[in-house]
Amino acid sequence: MVSSQKILKPDNKIVIFADNREFSSKVVRELARLDCIVKPKQLEVGDYILSDRVCIERKSSKDFVSSILDQRLFNQLVNLKKNFEKPILIIEGGKLFSERNVHPNAVRGALTSIAIDYSIPILWTENEKDTANMLYWIARREQSDEERSIVIRGEKKPPTLGEQQEFLIAGLPKINTKIAKRLLNHFETPERIFTAKEDDLKKVRGIGDKLAKTIRKILTEKYKKK
Repeated sequence: MVSSQKILKPDNKIVIFADNREFSSKVVRELARLDCIVKPKQLEVGDYILSDRVCIERKSSKDFVSSILDQRLFNQLVNLKKNFEKPILIIEGGKLFSERNVHPNAVRGALTSIAIDYSIPILWTENEKDTANMLYWIARREQSDEERSIVIRGEKKPPTLGEQQEFLIAGLPKINTKIAKRLLNHFETPERIFTAKEDDLKKVRGIGDKLAKTIRKILTEKYKKK
């Protein structure tokens, strides 16, 4: 997984990062009409970043079928899974089974593989305006309701020691920047976090039984090279 860069955003404003190529679509224009800030970025993975864990791959029905035929689709999905905890595929428009004279079973097979083999949710939208509204409400849920940060995956590493410590702890499963800060405030050093017992980890807000067990397992299990 590539490194992450935390993005500062205005209070009470939703920020969505859109790949540069998406700025020629009506989706970005529709997003601009909503109460959010849309920023252009050359994204290595996906089309829209909505939080530290949610990235969207958007495809029209025509592009979806084309990406099956030229095998772009599954490479894109693999990259989504590697870099984001909650990747989502949006398929926009109807007539999916009549595009390019592809047999419907080939399309059904791809959809089945995405949902079962890759465990990536598929959301369906009617048009670009519908897609924009879907993106906005997912981003709002993530950034406002769940209080999740928004990050850009890239090669730039945090410049300060504190940000590097946050980045280190946020690399643990299910740990976002907010919880990483709580852990560091509670334990003061990453070393104390790594050596903390489950009961001590659970004293930090946002760390339950399951997450505490997962953290301890990651830190104590012997590495098994594949």
